[in-house]
Amino acid sequence: MMSKQFKENFEKSAEQVASAVKETLPKVSFNKNGYEIRTQVLDMAKAFTEFEHSQKWMGWEVTQKRDPNTGEIVSKVDMPDIPGVDQVLETAEKFYNFIQNPVKK
Repeated sequence: MMSKQFKENFEKSAEQVASAVKETLPKVSFNKNGYEIRTQVLDMAKAFTEFEHSQKWMGWEVTQKRDPNTGEIVSKVDMPDIPGVDQVLETAEKFYNFIQNPVKK
């Protein structure tokens, strides 16, 4: 048979463990606020812009022609521009506009 003191200590310890475990668990939120949605859309736009650039990078082109006047070989390299913040924000705006106004069939 457990003593009353042992039972009280056991229950107190169990409550402390439960409280500690509860604090370490992530907070689950089913509804995202506006900042979380915009951050997620911005992350998607950044990833899409990086993907699009990497696909264009694989298709860069080098051409060589001989200048008819000088006879020199002139090389031309066409490479995609590296996207900056403006491109990412434009893509994010397109994604966000789609969320607000989905395409209707």
